[in-house]
Amino acid sequence: MTWNLKKYSSILAMAILPFWFGGAALAGPVDEAKAHAHLDAVAAGDLDALMRDYPDDAYMEWVGGPLDGRYHGKEAIRTVWQKFIAANDGKPRPAKFGKAAAYANPKGTSVESKAEYGGKLPLKVLHVLTYREGELTTEVWQIAPALQIEP
Repeated sequence: MTWNLKKYSSILAMAILPFWFGGAALAGPVDEAKAHAHLDAVAAGDLDALMRDYPDDAYMEWVGGPLDGRYHGKEAIRTVWQKFIAANDGKPRPAKFGKAAAYANPKGTSVESKAEYGGKLPLKVLHVLTYREGELTTEVWQIAPALQIEP
């Protein structure tokens, strides 16, 4: 009887341990939905919607093109998006998105998606968006002219 109690107590402790130390992070479908909404906001040129999920200390890596650079902080990222939107005269961009792939664990979710944006300066982009506790903490924009978009 004592052995069974110890065995079950150990199993229960191991099941609870990740939540005890790290807390349960929001990861998975909620973050995937946020990523889709974020990319839709890019195409729409909706600055308020774009900025909604960034925490103050977010990071953005924009690789290639005229906005190439590393940006840290919500205000620096806002300035990048303002320039991106202005480059298309504030008008929405037609967009084609590939199927997104999400990779999640209890600490967060990274969502990878390919996109092709039209407008005055058409571009193809590999997106990687990382969400921790429901916030978009890191975003990578890889400009990729040879990228193939499969739905």
